[in-house]
Amino acid sequence: MQFTVGNIVVPDSQLARDITELVRDTESPLLFHHSSRVYYWAALAAMHRGLQYDPELLYAGAMFHDMGLTHAHSSSDKRFEVDGANAAADFLRSRGIGEREVETVWTAIALHTTPGIPEFMAPEIALVTAGVEMDVLGIRYHTFDDADRQAVVRAHPRTEHFKEDIIQTFYDGIRHKPETTFGNVKADVIADKEPHFHRGNFCSVIRCSAWNG
Repeated sequence: MQFTVGNIVVPDSQLARDITELVRDTESPLLFHHSSRVYYWAALAAMHRGLQYDPELLYAGAMFHDMGLTHAHSSSDKRFEVDGANAAADFLRSRGIGEREVETVWTAIALHTTPGIPEFMAPEIALVTAGVEMDVLGIRYHTFDDADRQAVVRAHPRTEHFKEDIIQTFYDGIRHKPETTFGNVKADVIADKEPHFHRGNFCSVIRCSAWNG
């Protein structure tokens, strides 16, 4: 029997079942449950905002959004968000999903750590970010009913020390390529774990360019 909250369920399709199986088999339990919660927060946010969305595309975006943190899908030179987006795109294409839909999911994943932009894009793109922000940052926490929050966490538990655990998980997934954190929030993760980390500076890049003046 499927878990339901606010009339929201995981899509009952072969595609969704395949996504669930792949993510469960590839990610740690912490990331699997985090990604599952992101889907429910995203779908609940859609209800709050009156947004219409494609449930399969939203599920794909939510479930794959942290796939780039895994050893199986982590590159040596790309942002983890791009790695996850590429993994999702490859998976969806292998299932015959159209390019427009693939692009929507790719963009939702690629931009999920870039605040201030996704909210103005397609619903699936905006909602993946909303779900991530709710689960990791607690943004708009109090706009979700207590009963809904409790039900989602009961079905997909947070670890006892999830805040520190997710920071450590982020670090473990990007520590080998700190240069990819330039200009994004994951630089804060590296700096938190490596006090002597020297993050890139936008103004320094400008001043050190080959241009005169």
